[in-house]
Amino acid sequence: MSARAFVAGCAGPDLSAEERSFFREADPFGLILFRRNVVSPDQVRALTAAFREAVGRDDAPVLVDQEGGRVQRLGPPHWPRYPAGRAYGRITRDAAASGRDPAWLGARLMAHDLRALGIDVNCLPVLDVPVPGSHDVIGDRAYAEDPDEVARLGGQAAAGLLAGGVLPVVKHVPGHGRAMADSHLALPRVDASLEALRERDFRPFRALAHLPVAMSAHVVYEAIDPDRPATTSPLVIGGIVRGEIGFDGLLLTDDLSMRALSGDFRDRAEAALQAGCDVALHCNGDLSEARRVAEGSPRLAGPSLRRAEAALALIRAEPDAFDPVDARLALETALTAAA
Repeated sequence: MSARAFVAGCAGPDLSAEERSFFREADPFGLILFRRNVVSPDQVRALTAAFREAVGRDDAPVLVDQEGGRVQRLGPPHWPRYPAGRAYGRITRDAAASGRDPAWLGARLMAHDLRALGIDVNCLPVLDVPVPGSHDVIGDRAYAEDPDEVARLGGQAAAGLLAGGVLPVVKHVPGHGRAMADSHLALPRVDASLEALRERDFRPFRALAHLPVAMSAHVVYEAIDPDRPATTSPLVIGGIVRGEIGFDGLLLTDDLSMRALSGDFRDRAEAALQAGCDVALHCNGDLSEARRVAEGSPRLAGPSLRRAEAALALIRAEPDAFDPVDARLALETALTAAA
């Protein structure tokens, strides 16, 4: 029997008895970790193993947002700091051509860190393209302000993760770069024309539409659907993400507990899945909310199950041969030269 179509968080560094029972009964597709869940390598390994034991699936995915910069859930003293995406955009192509692309190296090193902990999905790369005056919730998380450069660097990062046996998740489709509000706190509305969105915002997602997993944007695009954010809009998910952009991979929602959305959590999950998302994401570890998300999330079936299985099949049993010491030195050299 397939898992239920949601990903859940947990409250702390260990699963409580209540969380174990919930995961066993609700059978979420995966678990997502945050800083509150991370203390040490041994502790994270025990946590990921405990989740998989609770759901009874050794291949149940464990996700994290490990972008670098402001969005890095694992950091010192146990794990290195990584730069924000914009740092890779400052490295010239000549410097990148001297060996492996620095964006590839950074992501491959992250995969090396994560894989050792039982984490096999990283919510990276960020394909949003900021515009002047937009909210800095994206800011330096974006690789560049040129959509083609964003696509190039995002493709390198995705390839680095895949080489290390970690699934990439592109975000936030179909583009969060024009948002004038932080969707963690409010619902952004974008009034750009469809032509402008096609020319700039959609381009990186269209270029990388072959990648296995993506995350939706909690953003209203008034030219497409003035009444609903992308996450719950069949017009955006079906017409733009699946249609015009051509993405046929596994589509996760952004976090349903963000304030961009409103209403009961069962209703949020049902609206997102009915709009065409495959998996609902609930991150804050509040079990009362998570139970309602579970109630609104059926078991994966049909195209959603096919997409989930195809994505999980890309997690390699053994990553490519890799020397993390040499790779870290090469990355630091490239970043220093660009500073």
